[in-house]
Amino acid sequence: MLISKNDYLKGFGIIVVILALVRCVFPSVTKSIEEEGRQAIVIEKDTTGKTVNSSEQNVSVQETPIIRPEVKKNDAGNHPVVGVRVYREAFPDSNEVQLVAALEHGVSPVADRDEAEHRKAELVYVAANPFYHVDKLNRSIPYLVPRAAVLINDIGRNYLDSLLVKGIPLHQVIVTSVTRTQDDLVKLSKVNKNASENSCHLYGTTFDISYNRFIAVSSLSGLPGTEVRSDQLKKVLAEVLRDLREQERCYVKYEIKQGCFHVTVR
Repeated sequence: MLISKNDYLKGFGIIVVILALVRCVFPSVTKSIEEEGRQAIVIEKDTTGKTVNSSEQNVSVQETPIIRPEVKKNDAGNHPVVGVRVYREAFPDSNEVQLVAALEHGVSPVADRDEAEHRKAELVYVAANPFYHVDKLNRSIPYLVPRAAVLINDIGRNYLDSLLVKGIPLHQVIVTSVTRTQDDLVKLSKVNKNASENSCHLYGTTFDISYNRFIAVSSLSGLPGTEVRSDQLKKVLAEVLRDLREQERCYVKYEIKQGCFHVTVR
């Protein structure tokens, strides 16, 4: 029996929601599974410096503990929401800085939507994903280069995971703009005089994520949800983007007027 693309995505999204709810309600279950997974295989290095699987070598290895800074949890046992001190200082990457990465990792600009249909070998469709929501796009198309598609997927997944460990009801981030065609840029310049003629959005490497609008996962599954302040959700998103930026995965610009984070893959 063939399954349509929409049915597959709906089913996958429901499974993600169910697993997230199980993890929230029964944290001990996922913890025990993770511990068993870590104990199943112990990795060591042999005398040549190569990584080997000690279970295959039948060698007893004492695992060296990894020391990490302690994260102080709140009274409910959840990780606290910290955010960043100053958004503009934490995310200062200008269009000029991001353009260098866009030219390095991107594709040549797409003329219009008709041409985009013939460029699918270079671009990945990103409008259907359980980890994030893509807004209705009027002046861009939902395609990114594979490198950027992986990044946006990681942002959405890391965001849900961060909400989970902080005890905050799950929400999806909203992507408000993706790749612009040259035709889109002409139309945009008529209503926005600040629209750059050499925008990073032209190269399939860049997208915008709203920091004042989010979608509750409970509303997608039909379950009752809990109200969460948008500034709390914004802080968690800032933490996720800051971590990926520090890992040199992306450049990020805090856009005040547009109400979004402007992100380009590195």
